[in-house]
Amino acid sequence: MKAIEFRNCNIRNGDFALQELNFHVEGGYITGLIGPNGAGKTTLIRSIMNMIRPEKGEVLLFGRSYREYECDIKRRIGFVYDEDFFYNHLSIREMKKIIASFYPTWNETAFQQYLQQFGLPERRKVRDLSKGMKTKFALAAALSHEPELLIMDEPTSGLDPVFRREILTMMSAYIRDGSKSVLFSTHISTDLERIADYIIHMGRGELKFCGTKEELLDSYVLVKGPVGLLQPDRFPFRGLRQTALGFEGLLAKRHVEADTFDSPFLVEKPTLDDILVYTQEGSLHGAAAD
Repeated sequence: MKAIEFRNCNIRNGDFALQELNFHVEGGYITGLIGPNGAGKTTLIRSIMNMIRPEKGEVLLFGRSYREYECDIKRRIGFVYDEDFFYNHLSIREMKKIIASFYPTWNETAFQQYLQQFGLPERRKVRDLSKGMKTKFALAAALSHEPELLIMDEPTSGLDPVFRREILTMMSAYIRDGSKSVLFSTHISTDLERIADYIIHMGRGELKFCGTKEELLDSYVLVKGPVGLLQPDRFPFRGLRQTALGFEGLLAKRHVEADTFDSPFLVEKPTLDDILVYTQEGSLHGAAAD
């Protein structure tokens, strides 16, 4: 089942453009969306929400096109955004009434349970909520109409580690029956390492990778060693960092044979954060790119 599908899409957002997007987001799983600022993550999410329409190609959700099924599609999506989109002069209860009116599937019992779980008083004005409390309210509202696809754009930014962990646990529970999906955009790569099944990696307006998290992590190695033994002309490092104590570089795994690096080199499996940092433009410091 494909929750989201991009078919030959060219998408423009002002002067920024995404070209020739052909990929899909697997249904029933948590997919992490990663990339540096300016990589195209926001443009991608806006196109999924039909806030930006492709100049060429088509974006399908649940196998359907926005051209014919926009209302049905949007009722099946929950959205948690990093920015505040509520009416600040209203209370939580008043704002909830507006949101609930758009969704025939609204589950008031579930909403009340989320408010209790998150410690959100219904009479509190939105303007009096902290950033973290607004995120909790947005999450409660998104989950209470029981969406098939939950899109989360930087939802854990600025939250304390305890509640971040709670959100991740909720996401894992949310997809457990296999009928629901999550697209999770975040700069906190450790969150994705904990729960993501698939990764979409954007960079400079291009799709760099779309596949399982393990496929991405297994496609690179992190090499560490003394600076005196560094040979950037021989090894096409994707990213390289040097200090007086030694170097650390990211290599595509296909460039590494079993005996390429012996002692005193150290070869490790990278983290998502390593891949993000070392594949950004300007991270090579003069080394050859892959």
